[in-house]
Amino acid sequence: MFRTYWVTAIGIGLAAASVEALADHDRDHYRYDDRHAEYDYARVVDVEPLRRRIRVSEPVRECWDEEVYASTGPLSSNHIGSTLVGALIGGALGNQVGDGRGRQVARAAGAIIGGAVGHNVSRERHGQRYGNERRYEERCEVRYRDSYEERIDGYEVTYVYAGRRYMTEMPYDPGDRIRIRVDVTPTGG
Repeated sequence: MFRTYWVTAIGIGLAAASVEALADHDRDHYRYDDRHAEYDYARVVDVEPLRRRIRVSEPVRECWDEEVYASTGPLSSNHIGSTLVGALIGGALGNQVGDGRGRQVARAAGAIIGGAVGHNVSRERHGQRYGNERRYEERCEVRYRDSYEERIDGYEVTYVYAGRRYMTEMPYDPGDRIRIRVDVTPTGG
């Protein structure tokens, strides 16, 4: 049991030491200290925009006239109000005639006759015959129209420094020259 703990402790110690050694190695070779950095300018020889094509969807309202047929029969919405008013008036007048069972028959007959008169008056006033009335109604719908635009995401810049050619991407066009950081580090060899 004691031996298992001892082997585990040694293994953990070796792992920690190797991680520390790798960290020191990376720190020595890749240390950038801006306090001691030097800057210079390089000549820009080429700038190419990095273009991207994107889709833009725009809502567009489209309207048109659509042919609609409406019924002009006795129960159409054009005549139903006049028919009901005529039936109520006829029923009220029929209620004034007779008594008992005769009054009920007179009321029903008055409602039927009054409804027919009201309907005929409405039809005469509107000048319509039975059938289908043709008219146009405006219909509208929202649809999306797609278009494509080119957007510039940045610039690929080619520059020359100390006789060597370099490339980098930048979010803007730097113009004729670009500021660069000059870093001289020993190779250790």
